Amino acid sequence: MYAYHQLLSFTENILKKMGCPEIDAKLGAKVLLSADLRGVDSHGVARLSGYVRLWEAGRINATPKLKIVHETPSTAVVDGDRGLGLVIAPQAMQIAMEKAEKAGTGWVSVKNSNHFGIAGYHAMMGLEKDMIGIAMTNASPLVAPTFSLERLLGTNPIAISIPADKQPAFVADFATTTAANGKLEILQRKNLEAPSGWIQNKEGAQSTNPHELKDGGALLPLGGDREHGSHKGYCLGAIVDIFSAVFSGANYGPWVPPFVSFLAPPADPVGEGIGHFFGAMRIDAWRPKEEFKSHMDNWITRFRSAKAIEGEKVLIPGDPEREMEAERMGKGIPLLRPVEKDLKELGARFGIEL
Repeated sequence: MYAYHQLLSFTENILKKMGCPEIDAKLGAKVLLSADLRGVDSHGVARLSGYVRLWEAGRINATPKLKIVHETPSTAVVDGDRGLGLVIAPQAMQIAMEKAEKAGTGWVSVKNSNHFGIAGYHAMMGLEKDMIGIAMTNASPLVAPTFSLERLLGTNPIAISIPADKQPAFVADFATTTAANGKLEILQRKNLEAPSGWIQNKEGAQSTNPHELKDGGALLPLGGDREHGSHKGYCLGAIVDIFSAVFSGANYGPWVPPFVSFLAPPADPVGEGIGHFFGAMRIDAWRPKEEFKSHMDNWITRFRSAKAIEGEKVLIPGDPEREMEAERMGKGIPLLRPVEKDLKELGARFGIEL
């Protein structure tokens, strides 16, 4: 087990070694560690060396100059200047919130960015202002649309946070695939098979081999196959791709650059970098804030008290992550042995002890 502040300090120091200004390093480390705290281990410190390799390959600018390239009173397009997505994304969400303060809602699409960590962090920023927060991003093409043999979409997550009053906030944060690629990476480290419905092989048949993507296979959209609604997951992933990239001028579909540094970006890009999309909605743009939050409490209480299957309970989106965060802040964050080894080697290269 590693204490949260130990991993936070380590990550911050690594980001400084990449050349990130201290304020950016602190923010980037906080965003990355939020994934580990919430139990999304695939998007936390396990990804740190991947960001370093992208920086070494010249694909991440450690000192970006974020700029708004187009805007209206309630919308903006942001150029992230190839910056670290962990830093660009919260800055873009802040712009959306500032617009919402004035116009009631704010919507920001981002181009020329990189992987931004967990979507939930950015969406939850809205809670601090009693706003509904929305965050999306496109990602490396690892997903085959329904009936496709080609990988055309990313795992393209959607996160939405909705404040309540006495009850904890409603926080939905999910990939539009049956499982995120990071979960395959965890299975690979543990030498375990993947559940049925997660991936297909290069011929389009379902597979349980977590290494299938290396052999030309693909992740499957949410639903797994047509009979179980994969066309719906395909639609959700496509919407995220369009909002994140076709709006902003980022790369979309098969042109999205890969997260891994050893694979070169497509030689014929249709845009700049990876794309994100953020929304902030001021509650009192619809009804009085206190009234809304009271009804959210009522909604949450009623769903949580639903009669459940024996041995189970009905959860509210955000419950498992909130409980995990409380546990890990107290007991520490576990790291898989391969991740721990990777971080120690990374630290040794930069003279930073884990």
